[in-house]
Amino acid sequence: MNLAVTRERRAGEARVAATPESVRKLKGLGLNVIIETGAGEGARIADSDYADAGAEIAADATSAVRDAQIVLKVRAPDSAEIEAMPRGTVLVGLLSPYTEGESIAALAAKGVDAFAMEFLPRISRAQSMDVLSSQANLAGYKAVIDAAAHFGRAMPMMMTAAGTIAPARVFIMGVGVAGLQAIATARRLGAIVSATDVRPVTKEQVESLGASFVAVIDEEFRQAETAAGYAKEMSKEYQAKQAALVAETVKKQDIVITTALIPGRRAPTLVTEDMVKSMKRGSIIVDLAVEQGGNCPLLTIMGFTNVPARLAVDSSSLYARNLFNFVSLIVDKKTGAVALDWNDEVVKGAGLTRNGQIVHPALKG
Repeated sequence: MNLAVTRERRAGEARVAATPESVRKLKGLGLNVIIETGAGEGARIADSDYADAGAEIAADATSAVRDAQIVLKVRAPDSAEIEAMPRGTVLVGLLSPYTEGESIAALAAKGVDAFAMEFLPRISRAQSMDVLSSQANLAGYKAVIDAAAHFGRAMPMMMTAAGTIAPARVFIMGVGVAGLQAIATARRLGAIVSATDVRPVTKEQVESLGASFVAVIDEEFRQAETAAGYAKEMSKEYQAKQAALVAETVKKQDIVITTALIPGRRAPTLVTEDMVKSMKRGSIIVDLAVEQGGNCPLLTIMGFTNVPARLAVDSSSLYARNLFNFVSLIVDKKTGAVALDWNDEVVKGAGLTRNGQIVHPALKG
């Protein structure tokens, strides 16, 4: 059975859906792996590296996918790739289902069974396939490195004969995977770090990394989480008190990193224009949510799109492992054939299209 990986064609996308390491593992499942020439260039992987791992090299995307039963991608395929896929092909990738409606419809019409890695359920047995976490981890790290590179001062305290240099102050807004890695990275660089989040459980996580937690700690905050681990909506009174505390905190910072994203919706505003105006001259804001409108409504913020692609070697390595673990779930170990169990909560949770229909409940209108 053939598995194909094509070159990513979207501007700024340097990642690739397979590495020589994952090719060897895929072949161990009994799969014949076909890589489009040049697919790994952005991640510094040569065609010869893939060939040495046992892959076939295809001259173009069409020849790579036309006989494939499985296609692995980073981002959604373009129209030419979709047209070349045989009916019944299994496509796996970061398919941006909330914003790529036209591509999803085309995949359904073509009869492709598409799986969006964004929709994997957050359960323990799917952790090794968790693409959002693996990529967000690198994004949080890179946000701090980018900020340090543009900051006009040193990050750690330095004691010199000529005097003492004060450490930079870094404020992380949003303590998910990206935020936690940003805290850890800023701490390793010697900054004084603080962070905020609406979920009470994150207080201990922040403090365990040596940062201070910024929030109005009252009884409402302590009860601000559902049994399922999601944040409850806070009262207007609490929101006003928290906003005032955050505004006072922001004005003292050298670097602010925002990480808040809501799937399928515009990113929430965390840093207002008045907060930006209150910051010291030369301060930096890194907005990791710019692809969904941004957490700061200004144009002078450092906001790279697709931050993981700026670390393409490592992000491709992690992503390829995530995909291998998913493929292992849908391939019969004895026959090497696709064996989709639509009753499996991981398969069902990630499934977008099946038998010519859009099947995911979040997309069914």
